[in-house]
Amino acid sequence: MKHFPDKQWASASADALGFYPERLKTAVEFAVAAETPWPRNLQEGLNADPDGNEPAPWSDVVGPTLDREDPHGLVIRAGKVAASWGDPSRVDMTFSATKSYLALLAGIAVADGLINDIDDRVADYDRLDLFSSEHNRQITWRHLLHQTSEWEGTLWSKPDLIDRHRQVGPGSDNSRKGSHRELQTPGTFWEYNDVRVNLLSLSLMQVFKRPLPDVLRERVMDPIGASDTWRWYPYTTSSVQIEGKTLSGVPGGAHWGGGIFINSFDHARVGWLVRNRGSWGDSQLIPATWFDQLYTPCPLNPIYGFLWWLNTDYALYPDVSSQSVAMFGAGHHIVWIDEQLDLVCVIRWIDDEKVNDLLKHVVDAVKS
Repeated sequence: MKHFPDKQWASASADALGFYPERLKTAVEFAVAAETPWPRNLQEGLNADPDGNEPAPWSDVVGPTLDREDPHGLVIRAGKVAASWGDPSRVDMTFSATKSYLALLAGIAVADGLINDIDDRVADYDRLDLFSSEHNRQITWRHLLHQTSEWEGTLWSKPDLIDRHRQVGPGSDNSRKGSHRELQTPGTFWEYNDVRVNLLSLSLMQVFKRPLPDVLRERVMDPIGASDTWRWYPYTTSSVQIEGKTLSGVPGGAHWGGGIFINSFDHARVGWLVRNRGSWGDSQLIPATWFDQLYTPCPLNPIYGFLWWLNTDYALYPDVSSQSVAMFGAGHHIVWIDEQLDLVCVIRWIDDEKVNDLLKHVVDAVKS
């Protein structure tokens, strides 16, 4: 059974929503104590190069930032708030959780017929000469969504070389990040590269012919009852001309500032939309079939789908369902979804090494 929150999230007791109250209380206490070691001043934090191996001017912050405060978050079940901590109404940066929003917009572009097939070459949709080289002409939408494009170039003042050799996920080693390596054939090498994700964002803006924040607001955020406090900020370097109009491209993260700034309640609405595979009330905002593709493991990285993280073989979070999925960003920002348990958790500013333990606390609090 699908549940949908009203304009204001309703709360219910932990017991009424099928939790052991004391265990859920323990999970909340753990979340509060598991604060990220990241600095409160995020402008300084980004300039300090938290990703490693990124000297100036590569590390220059070209989008807005927002200082952080205390951790906050929500546990949602059956469309109601079972527990919260901190101030979930506070707007915060989300870093790479923004990437997962791009994947939802890609699904809308396919549904609208703006992208005929995700295996089409992006060059066939490009009017900005971004895919003109022999190498780049091979890139498809699927490659961009899987982060296997191997695109070569500079976008919005950032060369793709910045994130060559970059890894994210269990056992990541970024000691060679930013150093040269020979590019492989598109579709044959997985790499977590923010420049190439920004390329996907710009390519989607080309097919929509509108700023992506406007599309997201109209097609997703307003229909699901989100507040008017969220923003998707561009870079100072990301303006382009499309059909005679100056439009601002938006990044798929906050690696150099910008990206989606959002509160936990609105984040939870997006998570709940994904939990319900694109449906909200009587409307199907994103085709349910898109989520089958979204959740299909990338052949080169089985814990990655279309810009969403998967728990294939329990590799990401060992103590929760292998069918659960997540968007996450540095800092750490998690929207974790367990469709079988009817659960969505929004977790902001947690120590990355403690995410699995927190999720285990939440799952252990669910009555069998």
